[in-house]
Amino acid sequence: MSDNEQLGGLARALLRIPVPWVFILTYLVGAGLEAVFGLGRMMEYRILTPAGAVLFVIGAALAGWGWMTFHRAGTTRVPGETSTALVTWGPYMFTRNPMYVGLSVAYLGEAGMLHQVIPVLLLPLTIAYLSRVVIPVEEERLRAAFGGEYERYAGAVRRWI
Repeated sequence: MSDNEQLGGLARALLRIPVPWVFILTYLVGAGLEAVFGLGRMMEYRILTPAGAVLFVIGAALAGWGWMTFHRAGTTRVPGETSTALVTWGPYMFTRNPMYVGLSVAYLGEAGMLHQVIPVLLLPLTIAYLSRVVIPVEEERLRAAFGGEYERYAGAVRRWI
């Protein structure tokens, strides 16, 4: 049975949510919990705002670079759709998922700029969801489309960092 067939109804429904929105919704839940429990701006270290801004820019740039590389290759940028080209250049030489790495770094940067803790504590849930649900589906489709070429690439480049 393939990964797609093993996915439950909830997982299939979640796959319909664009990955950037998964990050945004997780962050908003964390920010909401901070507000409800009066934990907002727990960390008032001056360095967090500029450090967070730097992380946010780096993360957004990495995610954007990955997106533009897919765009230039003429392949889909939508998770779950089958790629028409195996992209192995640009940021894909360093990580198989630069857009997800970039979104994770930008997420941490946002939390730093806003001095928020709970969103950071929730980020591992998003990463686990990507690692256990989204990425396996994408990888299965890449294996089906590109076979040994994808296997060689996956053996040479890490999934995350």
